[in-house]
Amino acid sequence: MRAFALQLYRFAIVATIAWLIRDVAVRQRIQGDSPVTTAEIVSFLPAAASLRPDDSARDGLFVLDREGRELGYVARTQPACRDIIGYAGTTDALVVLDRDWKILGLKTHASEDTESYLKDIALDRRFLKKWNGLTWDAAAALDLKAAGIEGVSGSTMTSMAIAQSVKARLQLSRDQLAERAPLRFAWRDYALFAVIAAAGLMAFGPPAVRHRWKRPYQWALIVYVGLIAGDLLAQKILVGWTRSGIPWTTAPGLVLLAAAALLVPLATGKPLYCHHICPHGAAQELLSHYRPARFQITLSAPVIRGLEYLPFALVFFTLTVALLALPFDLAGLEPFAAYVIRSAGVATLAVAAVGLIASFFVPQAYCRFGCPTGALLNFVRARGPTDTFSRRDSAALTLVALAVALHAHYLTVLRWVQVGL
Repeated sequence: MRAFALQLYRFAIVATIAWLIRDVAVRQRIQGDSPVTTAEIVSFLPAAASLRPDDSARDGLFVLDREGRELGYVARTQPACRDIIGYAGTTDALVVLDRDWKILGLKTHASEDTESYLKDIALDRRFLKKWNGLTWDAAAALDLKAAGIEGVSGSTMTSMAIAQSVKARLQLSRDQLAERAPLRFAWRDYALFAVIAAAGLMAFGPPAVRHRWKRPYQWALIVYVGLIAGDLLAQKILVGWTRSGIPWTTAPGLVLLAAAALLVPLATGKPLYCHHICPHGAAQELLSHYRPARFQITLSAPVIRGLEYLPFALVFFTLTVALLALPFDLAGLEPFAAYVIRSAGVATLAVAAVGLIASFFVPQAYCRFGCPTGALLNFVRARGPTDTFSRRDSAALTLVALAVALHAHYLTVLRWVQVGL
């Protein structure tokens, strides 16, 4: 029972952090660094008390009352329509809709355009009311000229930019909702299914089969999974999926690989991905196998304990980058992108080289002391009835505390970081 509770705790830790990253990513995408407030909406929906980001292709905000009931919806034209420029800059207009997806009105949220022109538009109620009563789809398909939507006298360029932005913004989301990619399988997906099946055989199959085919299988992993397909799990992929969504329909093989990498250790205690799929792990093991014994270095216990903190520190850094959307390429933290040689960066090539050199002297050096993805998968791995609450479980609470703090104050922290940079 204790072991099950620990597994549930660890899964909850990972799920909580993933949810926090996803939620803040949606807020960043929709609200940016200039959040819409309920004060701007109450003139259209007087009972508005809060706003909830919508994680669909509409990329807007649900308007809620004090009891959390949906009153309507608000979409903003920026940054989706940043290419539509008025007289002196872009304008971020709010489109407020009721529960039936009919437009209640438009309002300027922010603008780089001339202030006097914006005042003229705000005073021209006829221009703003042209949209009232239209549904989302009707407004997206609207012919501005046929509908009699013309520029406000004296502010023609600014007002028409707003009108074009509203139409383009609604049209963009409508088209994205309609163009949901169908589930499709390519040869790479079927190949990954075969790799997962082979990994299952190597993890759970008869010992004689595993022993006989272990080395050829490891070479096959390096050649196909690494150098040919380049389908490796990494922090960059996991963070990208968490922030932007899982590509269920476009990369089902890779999604299944990630699911197996997480769930098999959770259920069985077997490190399926790290030991039986990861080509970098296979490369390190082959180095240890063919290396003369005299070159092996045995590290002392204090050194090992110190080095074991490095993957946690990298996970800590990754979490910060993910929550703040910092301009840092996470591929440079790990060696996995180095297998796609034609596009590998200097940082990832350096990490790959250093990791392999270290593994020549210290068995599985990178896996043990440098891999944040491996640390994540190892964290959720079942350890049987003797499992106990350890320092890694305490460290995980620290990560959750960091995630909660950055989630709650991401805008303040991000502005502070930007000033520092």
